[in-house]
Amino acid sequence: MRINKKYAYIYFMKIRLNITIEENILSDVKLYASKQHTSVSELVENYFTTLTKTPKKKNIIQLIENMKPPAIDKNADLKEIFYKEQSGKYGF
Repeated sequence: MRINKKYAYIYFMKIRLNITIEENILSDVKLYASKQHTSVSELVENYFTTLTKTPKKKNIIQLIENMKPPAIDKNADLKEIFYKEQSGKYGF
C-alpha cells in the first residue's frame, strides 16, 4: 500500500535588522540563546511577537479595575451585617 503525502510550505520574508546593544549584554544573551538551543535573532523575534500580540484574555488586574464599586453604605457595620447573614444561613 502506497500513501501519497503532499506538503505545503509557507515562507515568510525575513528582513535584516541592525541593533546596538552593550557588549556584556550581548555576550550574556548569546550564552542564554546557546543554552536554549536557539539564536539571538529568534529570541528577538519571539520577544517582538509577544510584545505586539494583543492579549486574548484580560488579566485579573484589568478585571478588578473595571469593576463597579459595591453599593454599601459607608456608615454600615460590615461585621454586624456579615454575622446577620451567616446566622440565617448556618443558624448561629
